Amino acid sequence: MMETPEPVLLWIPLMKELGMSWTDIKNAPAFELRGILAAYHAYEDLHSMDGYSDSEISDMAKNKPEIRQNWHRYKETQRKYQDMMIGNEKMRSEEARQIGFGRLEHQAEAAEETEEETKEEE
Repeated sequence: MMETPEPVLLWIPLMKELGMSWTDIKNAPAFELRGILAAYHAYEDLHSMDGYSDSEISDMAKNKPEIRQNWHRYKETQRKYQDMMIGNEKMRSEEARQIGFGRLEHQAEAAEETEEETKEEE
């Protein structure tokens, strides 16, 4: 048997965790496969401790101190993605404002042209 990291660290997790077929894996570039797997791990971190409260974590951490580290990583990941979503919302609202402002300017120019045409006709 050949000992390489790809089957163990990449192919098997993609098949087992994400249900990808061997054909899908063979047809996809390696960088895409790594990206999919990295995104999956980020997703798992993001939701790894959903449903727990601070007090429950404190109780569990009495017997297993590493749980507190996992909790802090979970909360940090939650904040990171929340900040990214807020940033995306701000960008979208800024773009919408600029587009809306552009439309208002265009409408104002059209209204001025109409008024000028009306005055010229009189």
